Amino acid sequence: MKNLQILYSLAVFGLVFFLYSCGSSGRSGATGWNYNDSENGGFEKPPYIEQETGPGLVLIEGGTYTMGRVEDDVNFSWDAQPRRVTVSSFYIDETEVTNLYWREYLYWLKRIYGDSYPEIHRNALPDTLVWREKMEYNEPFIELYLRHPAYDDYPVVGVNWLQANDFCAWRTDRVNELILVREGLLVHNPSAQVDEEHFTTDSYFGGQYEGEKANDGLTDLNPLSSGYRNVRMEDGILLPRYRLPTEAEWEYAALGLIGNSYQELITNRKTYPWNGHYVRNDNSGDNYYGTINANFVRGRGDMMGVAGALNDNADITAPVYSYPPNDYGLYNMAGNVSEWVMDVYRPLSPDDKSEFRAFRGNNFQTKVLDSEGYLAPKYDYVVYDIDGIQAYLETYKKLAQSRLRDTDLNLLDNVNSFLTGAQEDVNNNNQEEAMYKVQEGIDAIKDSESTFAPDLLDGVSEYVLAQPGELRKRDVTTAENIDRRNYRKSDNINYLDGDFESSIRYTDPSYEEKDARMYDWGVTTLVNDKARVYKGGSWRDRAFWTIPGSRRFLDERQRTATIGFRCAMHRVGSPVGIASE
Repeated sequence: MKNLQILYSLAVFGLVFFLYSCGSSGRSGATGWNYNDSENGGFEKPPYIEQETGPGLVLIEGGTYTMGRVEDDVNFSWDAQPRRVTVSSFYIDETEVTNLYWREYLYWLKRIYGDSYPEIHRNALPDTLVWREKMEYNEPFIELYLRHPAYDDYPVVGVNWLQANDFCAWRTDRVNELILVREGLLVHNPSAQVDEEHFTTDSYFGGQYEGEKANDGLTDLNPLSSGYRNVRMEDGILLPRYRLPTEAEWEYAALGLIGNSYQELITNRKTYPWNGHYVRNDNSGDNYYGTINANFVRGRGDMMGVAGALNDNADITAPVYSYPPNDYGLYNMAGNVSEWVMDVYRPLSPDDKSEFRAFRGNNFQTKVLDSEGYLAPKYDYVVYDIDGIQAYLETYKKLAQSRLRDTDLNLLDNVNSFLTGAQEDVNNNNQEEAMYKVQEGIDAIKDSESTFAPDLLDGVSEYVLAQPGELRKRDVTTAENIDRRNYRKSDNINYLDGDFESSIRYTDPSYEEKDARMYDWGVTTLVNDKARVYKGGSWRDRAFWTIPGSRRFLDERQRTATIGFRCAMHRVGSPVGIASE
C-alpha cells in the first residue's frame, strides 16, 4: 500500500511538472514551434494547475442523480416529476449569504455611487418591512435584523431575485480585484474608484479599466507589443463569475448523495439532506442524538420547542453555521431560509429540461461593439427600465389617487413627460440621451416638495438595469445567427412551454407568436417569464418543504422574510481536481 502511495505521489508530481514545463518552455504538439518564445511570435502557454477555490465556496463533485419528487405530492401540483439528469462539478457557498456580507455590499455601493447615483444604493436595500404580519408583533426585526451586530451571521432576507444576482456580480468583481492586488498587479486605491471608474472584471478584460497599476503588468512576448500587458482570461488567474445556482445544482448539492454511494451505486436513498427518514438525528452514537436537524416548524404553533430545551434553538432564522452540515459540508440546505435559484418556473420543466445541466431561463446576450468592431465604451450613466417605471407610476397613481394633491399630480405628469421623451429616444436608438431624460425626471422628484417623493424615489430605484462602469450588452438577434442549429433567438425562456409551438393556437396560422400566451398571468395563473424558482424550506415552513425535490416560485421582484440565497460558481477543467485523479 505504501509503495502505491509513493507511485501515486510521483505520478501527480510528474503531471504537475509536465504541465509546468509545457507552459514555460514547452513545444507545440501541433506545429513543433516553441511556446512562450518571442522569436517565434510570442504565443503564450502559461503554467496552470487547477482552479483556485473562491472565498466561501465548496467544490461539489458532479454526477448523475434523480431530480425531483421523492415522496408524496401533498399539494398535487405535479411540478416535480422525477427525472434523471447529470450535473457538472461546480462550487457553491458553504452557507447562506449573511447580513454582514450584505452590509459590506451596501457600504461599497454607497461609497462608489452615493454622491452621483444614490438610487443604486437605494435599489440594493433589503425590504425590512417583510417582517410585518397583520396578526404578529414583529416591529423589532424591522429595525434590528439587518443592522444589529447580534444578527451579523444570520442569513439576509428581504432581497429579491434581481438583488441577489446583483450581489453575485459585485462579489465576482471584488474577488477578482483582490486577486490582482494580491498578485502585485494593481494598487488598492479606494479613493480613486468613484462612479464608472471602479474595477469590474469585464471592463478590465475589455481594456476599459484604468486603475493604478503596481507594476507595468505581465511580460508580453509579442514582439510587436510594448513589452507588457494586462492579465487575460487565458492566464487562468481570475475566477469565473459568482452566480446563483441552477435548480438542478442546488437540489443535487442539498441531497449530498456522495456520502451514500459506493463505486457507482447509491446505497441509500435520501428524503432530506441528512440520512434517514426522520427530521431528528437518529444516530445513536452522536452527541446530538434526538435533536432536530434543521430550523423549521415542527408543528402547529411550535417554532422552536419548549423553554429549557429549545430543540432547534431558533424562533426565526438561525446563524448560518447552525446544525450539522450535509455530506458536501454545506450548512442549512434544509430549513433556516428558502433560497433563490436561477431557473424560471414552469410546472412541466422536469419533463422539458435537458438531461445535461438542466436549466430553464436562457436569454443569450453579447457585448455591444462599435462600428470598427471594438468593444463599445462602458456605461458612464445609469440604464433604467423605462417601461417598468411607467407601469409603476401608473399603478401608484391609481392606488394613491384619493390622497394626491394637485402638486402631486403635476409632479407625476411632469415625470411621465420625461419618460415619454426618453422612450422616443430609445426608439430612435439614442439610449444615452434617453437615460439622461429619465435622470431629469428623477431629479424633478428630488426637487419637489411632494410628501410622496420618498415613495416615488424608492419605487423608481427598483428599475435600474445597468450601472456606471459596466460594459454594454444586448440580446443576440436572429439575423446574426443565420445557419446556426443550436439556437436562433436570444430569449429561450418559453421554449417548449409558453412559445407558439406549445400553445393551443399552434395550428392557427393567423396567430402570431406574441399572441400565443400559454399562461394567462394575473387571471388564471401567477406563472410568467418573471416567475423564479426558490428551493428548500424555511424557519416558517413545515418539514415537507425541507425536502430538496420540493419547488416553489415567486415573482423575481418580490421579497419575503423567509427567502435568502447562496452563490455558486462554475468549475473549470477537471471535475474532481488534479490531486484527486
